Amino acid sequence: MTPIATIEKLADFAGQQVTLRGWLHHKSSKGKLHFVQLRDGTGYVQCVAFQGDVPPELFEALGHAGQESSLILTGVVKAEPRAPGGFEIGVKGGRVLQKVEGFPITPKEHGPDFLLQNRHLWLRSKRQWAILRIRDAVITAIRRFYDEQGFVCVDSPIFTPAACEGTSTLFEVDYFDDAKAYLTQSGQLYAEATAMAFGKVYCFGPTFRAEKSKTRRHLTEFWMLEPEIAYATLDDVMQHAEDLLCYVVKSVLERRRTELAVLERDVGKLEAIVPPFPRLSYDEAHAILEEAAPGQHRHGDDLGAPDETILSNKFDKPVMIHRYPHEVKAFYMKRDPEDPRKALCVDVLGPEGVGEIIGGSQREEDLDTLLARIREHGLPEEAFGWYLDLRRFGSVPHGGFGLGLERTVGWICGLEHVREASPFPRMMYRIYP
Repeated sequence: MTPIATIEKLADFAGQQVTLRGWLHHKSSKGKLHFVQLRDGTGYVQCVAFQGDVPPELFEALGHAGQESSLILTGVVKAEPRAPGGFEIGVKGGRVLQKVEGFPITPKEHGPDFLLQNRHLWLRSKRQWAILRIRDAVITAIRRFYDEQGFVCVDSPIFTPAACEGTSTLFEVDYFDDAKAYLTQSGQLYAEATAMAFGKVYCFGPTFRAEKSKTRRHLTEFWMLEPEIAYATLDDVMQHAEDLLCYVVKSVLERRRTELAVLERDVGKLEAIVPPFPRLSYDEAHAILEEAAPGQHRHGDDLGAPDETILSNKFDKPVMIHRYPHEVKAFYMKRDPEDPRKALCVDVLGPEGVGEIIGGSQREEDLDTLLARIREHGLPEEAFGWYLDLRRFGSVPHGGFGLGLERTVGWICGLEHVREASPFPRMMYRIYP
């Protein structure tokens, strides 16, 4: 029997006859020849159907098949250096499963609203194919990194009784018996609990932010990686973030060169992602901002998107900004013993103006101090009883961070808007399809 092959594995079948199953991405015809570009989810290949080599009914059916018609084609794998992937198919037989006419997304220009409304079909385009295969490679690299490092994956719940940083940007939902719950904005607090059980853990799943933001860096629903490490200091957290990012980028370069080429990504910029990363204190970062744009950033404020852009554009690799004023950071972040005005925290800004891709800290491990912080922030003390127990029973220094998957994918792919890094993006005014 003729083996069923995938396009990405055609090199294994050079000179042999194979069967491919996929969809018609593009077609051109010249007399007795049909040039069919077939896609099967793993790649793209040109299939050449010569009238004298195929059954007449197949040749005629291919002539009437439009974009996204579903096809099964059998043919010989031929080396062709000029073709993408280095191979083409000399068609000998097959059939058109469904003839499609009027596929709505054509090679012409379409506006973003039209494309988002038809996201379920837009995913089939070569650009989206490349982006989401790179996303898959990033996810695979993350999980492999943590497996190699001896971490345990313990995912956090999506329904939570309280917020990590207040409820102003959370989605409130009705729970049973008139109780209220929230869609999680972070799995961190639960990761801290599991770190006390397993030492080194990570959770990796969807998170939700109800802030009414329409910037190119924000989504309402996004995936976040959150490692948590017992006995870790801020320096440990920063080193861990650097190790992870270098590992992920290297893996994408090894596995997804074809997809990066589709996106016309400058891989030289990714090849520059090697240790060490520059590390600046908040005060040093403010000095740079004051020199670049006097008066734009007020010392003591958090960094805004324009500030992050200025800082990230100064370096060809991610830059770490550490020890922010504690007032602009979350209640659970430990203060710096050498300067209690500062929090032992770090933000990692991606290069090329992509903004924050990682935010982390050393956590406050002292019970009385943490309880005071919860009260200072006006958070419901009763909802944090279990969290305070972590400081009552075997408390240790510990730390971790959150990495936004879509922002990371957007940076690696060189995307203008983070919405392309999600299969079905959820934004302030979009929840369809």
